[in-house]
Amino acid sequence: MLHDFVVGREFFDALTAFDEQIARAVAAEGCPLCGGPLHRADYPRKPRGAAIAGVGEAFSLRHSLCCGRRGCRRRSLPPSLRFLGRFVYLEAVVLLASLYAQLVGALGAAARATKVPRRTLKRWRTWWREQLPKTATWVELRARFVPPPPAADELPRSLLERLAGGLRRDGRVAFGGVVSSAVLGLAAKLLAPVTMRSVVDGSRFVRGVGPPGLVE
Repeated sequence: MLHDFVVGREFFDALTAFDEQIARAVAAEGCPLCGGPLHRADYPRKPRGAAIAGVGEAFSLRHSLCCGRRGCRRRSLPPSLRFLGRFVYLEAVVLLASLYAQLVGALGAAARATKVPRRTLKRWRTWWREQLPKTATWVELRARFVPPPPAADELPRSLLERLAGGLRRDGRVAFGGVVSSAVLGLAAKLLAPVTMRSVVDGSRFVRGVGPPGLVE
């Protein structure tokens, strides 16, 4: 079943293009504190792809912006569809490995299959169920769903289930395919502002990116 969750290079090519689009949109509006110009100050990251998204490790440049006005120099970190805040693993890995652990029902088995340590999967489970639901981004996001919203104690499965139109116990989407790149991309888009530590309003910039099937 794990091979159904493996993410290919084309997916990260698309997300990289979206991240570039978001960074340009944020830069165009200038510093949100003083109005000064925002200059690119990108920096390298060393993301982990585990057994799910190894090709994604090559897409390691994190877009970042810095105010060019003397006396401010405030950093503005644009939201990203590849990186989930400070998580070491790529966002796609956090989503899919967490989902896989839910589906197989055993952290040990999920760790062996995904190559994500059991303690990391356990920490992610706590983040999905206890930390994410308390964020302002999740409060805003859940209100966009037709009631009932995705169940907080079943994240991320409940979120992907709503986006995909229903997941069976084997992890396949009810309409016949696996968890599609469109569903995974949309989930990444919706979650992009969650762990941002920035003065930038992430959700506003993220809404405008993506082709049909990725945009909500």
